[in-house]
Amino acid sequence: MPSPHERPRVQWPVAAIALLALVALAAGLPARMAALLGIGALLGLTLFHAAFGFASAYRVAILRRDTAGVRAQLGMIALASVLFAPALADGALFGQAVGGAVAPVGVQVAVGAFLFGIGMQLGGGCGSGTLYTVGGGNRRMAITLVAFIAGSFWASLHMGDWQRLPSGPAVSLGHALGWWPAEVLQLAVLGGVAWWLKRVDVAPAAARRHRVWQGPWPLAAGAVLLALLNVATLALAGHPWTITWAFTLWGAKLASAAGWEAATAPFWQGGFQQAALAGSVFEDTTSVMDIGLLLGAMLAAALAGRYAARRPMPWRTVVAAAVGGGLMGYGARIAFGCNIGAFVAGVASTSLHGWLWIVCAIPGTLWGIRLRPLFGLANESTNRQEGEDEGRR
Repeated sequence: MPSPHERPRVQWPVAAIALLALVALAAGLPARMAALLGIGALLGLTLFHAAFGFASAYRVAILRRDTAGVRAQLGMIALASVLFAPALADGALFGQAVGGAVAPVGVQVAVGAFLFGIGMQLGGGCGSGTLYTVGGGNRRMAITLVAFIAGSFWASLHMGDWQRLPSGPAVSLGHALGWWPAEVLQLAVLGGVAWWLKRVDVAPAAARRHRVWQGPWPLAAGAVLLALLNVATLALAGHPWTITWAFTLWGAKLASAAGWEAATAPFWQGGFQQAALAGSVFEDTTSVMDIGLLLGAMLAAALAGRYAARRPMPWRTVVAAAVGGGLMGYGARIAFGCNIGAFVAGVASTSLHGWLWIVCAIPGTLWGIRLRPLFGLANESTNRQEGEDEGRR
């Protein structure tokens, strides 16, 4: 791995594979899906170069009072929320019907977010972090992803039971209060939390040399780009950026190939689910964007000379990745999304379930941090070794 003062060597064969795969896939897709593949690739490029993760950001904020990563997240959500508001108020963007990520506020969201918080500390990444580090060649995170898919599918088999638990209605503050009053309220809360985090931050500002094509990128630049790409997703897909529905679908397709009958699971009797299960993954917008994200991160890693960083994997690390991925998959499914689909997209859509998600994910994160040493995972290391943290190295 190059030193901070050495210009990294581009891994041209890996970069070529990523580019050729993107071009080949785009050539076989309708124009709209090809554009979504491209947006996914740009998301992967941005996530990797800005090392824009959630699991590590929460951990260093809690343990070292380094809050820069969390404040960047809040800025991204605030910008996306402002940009979403006119389109969601109108119900259309550039002629495309659009809707926000709004879901019921209930026990299942609280439990799912709590499980996800534990899982992302053990698994080494969040929903987006898992994808972009797998794209960057991280072997440990490949285990997390497989377990994520399995956990997500497993949760889909229990959705009927979870939905019988106490739950309130789906509440959009934009519709309940009016869009601009809701925006002012949300921006005040986000701004107040960011101000407090800045006050308690004790980490020295990092002096880094930023390169456009090889990274790293400033967190602020990553936040702005991710918000803009989320708006582009809303315009093309009709909904905000999501991650984990694709994992549920991929798990169901694999289970079907192994002999599982969808008729045995109530969740899979819905019209949308049946159509997705019967169709190609390349007809599913979330799947296409996730594939694009993986390839975009692969390209970014190759340009940065950091693809497939190798390090030993003790058995406890493998177990942590499997347990963490399973908890994230299960939690994300029952909570109507992960840190992206429930928290970022939910709050940007002024949905109360997005706020409930983060309130319950933080205690889960605290538990996950306490459990990490049991699996041989360091909490105090300044090298940021696990999962999504690979992008900072």
